[in-house]
Amino acid sequence: MRRSVGWLFVLPALAVYALFVLRPLASTVRYSLYRWDGVGPATWVGWDNYLAVVGDPDLRGALGHALVLVVLFTGVPVPLGLLAAAVVRRAAPSGPVRLVLLLPQAVPLVAAGIAWSLLLSSTGAVNRLLDAVGLGGVTRAWLGDSSTALAAVGLIGAWVLLGLCTTLLLAGMERIDPALHEAARLDGAGPWREFRAVTLPGVRRELGVCAAVTTIAALASFDVVYATTRGGPGDATSVPGLEVFSLAFARREVGLASAAAVVLVVLVLAVAAPVLRRAR
Repeated sequence: MRRSVGWLFVLPALAVYALFVLRPLASTVRYSLYRWDGVGPATWVGWDNYLAVVGDPDLRGALGHALVLVVLFTGVPVPLGLLAAAVVRRAAPSGPVRLVLLLPQAVPLVAAGIAWSLLLSSTGAVNRLLDAVGLGGVTRAWLGDSSTALAAVGLIGAWVLLGLCTTLLLAGMERIDPALHEAARLDGAGPWREFRAVTLPGVRRELGVCAAVTTIAALASFDVVYATTRGGPGDATSVPGLEVFSLAFARREVGLASAAAVVLVVLVLAVAAPVLRRAR
């Protein structure tokens, strides 16, 4: 009886989820099996769209860029978030500092992308700062140079995700029994050994969640790339999400775009699931 009552509370959320998530997902899988321009009649092509996706060099290149973003989106904010959480836990156990940590996450990615585009432009604050410290020789339009554009986009995404990672890891550290820290100090452990022996194992699950969230954000990135470079210069920052958008709304190849989207979903699940399983 209690289980039945519980399902009654969950049913409205399940209905909304099924309507706005599962139904579009099923429609995308169905469209991926047709050649369709989004308006006229659709033609059944079976797996041809998937074969075209696998053989498309542009999509393979975009996938390679997404893997670079995985390194930047995960490799920068997770270690820095771990360090920031450890420092904040000791230096500011309460107060507005914790609220400030979440500010980057509160900024929409499009707005963050526009703001960082101005900062990283040839006349932006970053180049003026480099000029001021005598590094004028390395200044450039960071998002307009094909050799630095992808790294610049990755660092913008890392900046946005840093607050989320720090907050999650800080919450995980608060969950650790204080007696464990006290016992480590009584055994003569210094701050580094206490962190390695008590804090790090205590936030293993949160680290897994951070790694999964940042990896998914990198593979599914679209808004920050669209707001900063739109895939340019050339195709230096093209990513799968942008390619799906271009196929569907610029080239009007909805079936091919749907197949690319399905492949992207499978890839995200294949990468995120093992990370979460190892974090248990």
